Amino acid sequence: MIIVTGAAGFIGSNLVHALNRRGRTDIVAVDNLERAEKFHNLVDCEIADYLDKRDLLARLASLPDVEAILHQGACSDTMESDGRYMMENNFRFSLALLEHAQARRIPFVYASSAAVYGGSSRFVEAREHERPLNVYGYSKFLFDQVVRSRPRADGGQVVGLRYFNVYGPRESHKARMASVAFHNHHQWRAEGRVRLFDGWGGWGAGEQSRDFVHVDDVVAVNLHFLDHPGASGIFNVGTGRAQPFNDVASTVVNAHRALAGEHALPLAELVARGLVEYVPFPDALKGKYQSFTQADITQLRAAGYAAPFMSVQQGVRRYVDWLAARG
Repeated sequence: MIIVTGAAGFIGSNLVHALNRRGRTDIVAVDNLERAEKFHNLVDCEIADYLDKRDLLARLASLPDVEAILHQGACSDTMESDGRYMMENNFRFSLALLEHAQARRIPFVYASSAAVYGGSSRFVEAREHERPLNVYGYSKFLFDQVVRSRPRADGGQVVGLRYFNVYGPRESHKARMASVAFHNHHQWRAEGRVRLFDGWGGWGAGEQSRDFVHVDDVVAVNLHFLDHPGASGIFNVGTGRAQPFNDVASTVVNAHRALAGEHALPLAELVARGLVEYVPFPDALKGKYQSFTQADITQLRAAGYAAPFMSVQQGVRRYVDWLAARG
C-alpha cells in the first residue's frame, strides 16, 4: 500500500495517475476537500481508500503494509500571511509523518520547494544558499533542516524534492497560484492575447526567468526514488535551465495558432500585433519575487536520475494541447 498526501492536488493527483499506469491501485489518497472542486482530479483514477488529512495521523498505525509515503500535501500559497496556519500545515504535520515513517522504516518522499532559496542567486542544496522570502518558503526550509539533522541509517529512506516552477495538467484548482502557462492559456481563450509583467529590478519586459518544469518530469523523479529506496537526500527538481516568461507566452500563443492552422510568429511580431502584452510590475511583489531561478541538478544526476527534462517549448505545447482538448 502507498500513501499519497495531497492526492487531489496538482502533483499528488498526477502521481496517483502515474501509479495507476504502473498497475498500482492499492493507494490511500489523503487530502482536504474543503475546496471540493479538487475531487475532479481523482475521478479518472483508481484508489483503495480516501482519508481526510485531519484523520490521517490517527489512522496511520492501523493502515496495513504501508510500503511508502509520498507526501505532496501542503499549503503552497506564497502570499499566505497566516504564519501559524502555514507552520502547522507544512511543518508540524510533515514532522509527524516523518517520525511515523522513520520509526517503521517506511520510505518517505516529500515535497520541498525552490522557495527555500528565496533571495539567493545560487540554487544549490546547501544551507548557505537558502534564504526564504516568505513564510511558505520558511516552512519548507525549516522542515528540510530537521531532515538534515536526523540520522538515516536506522530510519529508512527520506527524500526531499525541491520543486522549481511546476506546470501541467490538473492544476486548475490552484486559481491565482496556478502556473503562468495556465493563466496565459486562459487569457488567450478569453481575450486573444496574453499578459506578462513589464521590466523591473534590472530585468526587461517578460525577461524574468524561471526554471519551468513539467509535472510529468516531476512525477518521474518521484517514481525514480520510489524505485530506488536506498537513495536519500534533498534534491532540486528542475530542468537545470532558466527560460524567460516570454518563452512561455510565445509558446502558448503559437500553440493556439497551430491549433487554428496558423503559422508560428517570433516574439517581436507577437508583441507588435498585441498578442503578447506587458503590464506594470505589481508593487505588492517588489522585494518578494524571485526574478531568476535555475536548479542545479548535479546532486539529482549523481543520485542516478538520468532522464532528460522537457524544455518550455516542448512541455508548454504539450500542456496547451491537453487544455485545449478539454475545452
